[in-house]
Amino acid sequence: MTSRVPYAGQSPRDLGGGVRSVPVPIPGSPLGYTLVYAIDSPGGPLLVDAGWNHPDAWQALSAGLSELGTDVSAVRGVVVTHFHPDHAGLAGRVREESGAWIAMHEEDARLVKLMRGFGERAHRDFQSEMLRRAGAPSLTLEDGARPEPPAQPDLELRDGDLIDLPGRTLRAIHTPGHTPGHVCLFLEDAARLFTGDHVLPDITPHIGIYPYDRDDIDPLDDFLTSLDKVAALGRTEALPAHERIFDDTAARAAEIRAHHEDKLVRLAALLTEPLTIWEAAALMRWNRSWEDLSPMLRGMAAGEAAAHLRALEARGLIRRLPEVDPVRFVAVDS
Repeated sequence: MTSRVPYAGQSPRDLGGGVRSVPVPIPGSPLGYTLVYAIDSPGGPLLVDAGWNHPDAWQALSAGLSELGTDVSAVRGVVVTHFHPDHAGLAGRVREESGAWIAMHEEDARLVKLMRGFGERAHRDFQSEMLRRAGAPSLTLEDGARPEPPAQPDLELRDGDLIDLPGRTLRAIHTPGHTPGHVCLFLEDAARLFTGDHVLPDITPHIGIYPYDRDDIDPLDDFLTSLDKVAALGRTEALPAHERIFDDTAARAAEIRAHHEDKLVRLAALLTEPLTIWEAAALMRWNRSWEDLSPMLRGMAAGEAAAHLRALEARGLIRRLPEVDPVRFVAVDS
C-alpha cells in the first residue's frame, strides 16, 4: 500500500533551505509522477532528476520551476539518480534549453551508451531469448513502444564525488541495485538525502536481472549493501523521487531490507523441486495475482524473481541445474 498523493493533488513546493520540488507526471504509469528537486546555487539551480520525456511532463517541469521563481533556461546542471526514463528522460531537453551539464554514475552512463546503439530488432531478439531461457510461454514484455534512450551524460560520477554546486556540499553515494549506477545525493550541509528510487517511503524499488539467467552479478546483494550504506548516515531526511518526503532514511532502509530477507525465505521454501525462473515468479507473492499482471509486469516480476534466485544461489542455499535449458533452480538439499 502507498499513501502518496495523486498527481492531481500535487503542486510545486518550496521545501526551505534552498530546495524546491516539482511534481512531473508520468503519463500512463501507476506511479503518477516523479518528484524533481531544484537546489539553489549562485550559478543557477541544479536539478535532481528531470522527469519523463513527454510534452505534458515538460510543461509541468517548466511551469513548476517558473512558479517557484526560476526558469528552465537558468538550470546549471542535472544530476540523474539513474538512467530510467522517468528520471533521465527530460535531461537532454533541459540541456538544450539551458546549456546545463548532465551527470550520471559511470555504470549507468555505460548502459545508456549501450542502449543508444541497440536497435529495435536487436531489442526484440534479446527479449525473446531471455524469455525462452526463463521458461516463459510465447509473449512480449512490452505494452507499447520502447521509450527513447536518455541523453548521454556530460559528466560521469563515482562514489563519493562532490557535485559542482557552489556554496553547498552535495555528495554522490553509489547505491547499486535498482540499476547498476543508481546514486543517492547527500546534501551534507543540511543532512538531506535525495534517494531517487533507492529508498521510497511505502513501496520498494524493482530489483531485477536482465537477462534473467546471468550468474556473474548479484544485484539484490548490491541493493542490500547499499541500504546499509545510506542507513549509516543516520536519521537523515529522505527526499525520494516518488510518493512523499519522509523523516528517517535509516529506519525505512531497515524495513526494506527485512522485506527482501522475508521474500528470500519464502522463495527458498518453494524450491523443493526444480523450478524455472518463470515458474518461480508465478508462485511468488506480488501486489496482485499472477493472472492479473500484464505481460510487461510479468516480465518485471520474472526479473525480480531472478534477482532473488541469484541471491539465494550466491548464499549457497539453492543451485542451478547444469546443462538444462530452460534454466532451473532447486534447493541444495533436494
